[in-house]
Amino acid sequence: MGPESKGEQRIGLLNGFAAYGMWGLVPLFWPLLEPAGATEILAHRMVWSLGFVAIALVVTGRWAWAGELLRQPRKLGLITVAAITISVNWGVYIWAVNNDQVVEASLGYFINPLVTIAMGVLLLKERLRPAQWAAVGIGFTAVLVLTIGYGRPPWISLCLAFSFATYGLVKKKVNLGGLESLTAETAILFLPALGYLLWLSAQGDATFGGEGAGHAVLLAATGVVTAVPLVCFGAAAIRVPLSTLGLLQYLAPVLQFALGVLYFHEAMPVERWAGFALVWAALSLLTWDALRTSHRTRLMLREKATAATASTATTSAAAPEAAVTAGPNK
Repeated sequence: MGPESKGEQRIGLLNGFAAYGMWGLVPLFWPLLEPAGATEILAHRMVWSLGFVAIALVVTGRWAWAGELLRQPRKLGLITVAAITISVNWGVYIWAVNNDQVVEASLGYFINPLVTIAMGVLLLKERLRPAQWAAVGIGFTAVLVLTIGYGRPPWISLCLAFSFATYGLVKKKVNLGGLESLTAETAILFLPALGYLLWLSAQGDATFGGEGAGHAVLLAATGVVTAVPLVCFGAAAIRVPLSTLGLLQYLAPVLQFALGVLYFHEAMPVERWAGFALVWAALSLLTWDALRTSHRTRLMLREKATAATASTATTSAAAPEAAVTAGPNK
């Protein structure tokens, strides 16, 4: 790996840490927007995000994809599904944070990889390795333990995990860049969100403009809070191996969990610790299996490349000898 490549990877890692770090610390931001409710905050997030990403696209000049997308109804339909699922995810997450459920919200992003794997089996008929089956089984047991601990199923966690896993599945089929995809999704959500905000204002229940300039600025900042981590993630994704990104993704729920316990002082009885311990065990097993598989794949590719090089060298060496044996052709 040359100096330039190392420099690119370093930039990618910094962007990855920045993206997941911001996602992990975002629970500190949503309470600042009170007394706005979760739905009003969500609507502002949709409206202001579109403005921010539109400016970013104007600066970068990346508009060619928009015309192509409008000519593909199936892709537009998938983008609409993605927009709906991510709005559910955002809304539930904001509500959870502002209702002292940060720990349960963090659990949703811890179990998301397990839910993604389960959906791959059920919807895409993917075949799992034994370690992956074991991880999914441990994760299912963890949900049962947490159901006992909470006295109810961890609905917030499950809703966040399934909505984000569905979002990821749809995004994979759409195959658009992060900034472009967010622009399309927020464009679809813009009119309903703006309509809701205008209706809220007409009812006299809107907090935007009624709680001072500082509150209005914070609500507008939801666009920046949404888009900046995504831009950083996009910069990381093109420079850092997927295996590294897979490890970095745990930074966000770890920070969220730490904030819930240490900053917001949410209760953690023994049953919840047991449930989280099982989830962490499942993720450790999943990570170990992914790294082992990645290592084996690299070794196989290296062996094939070495064999191909040796075969080419043998063929090249044999060619002059064959020519000498055959003699001149008159």
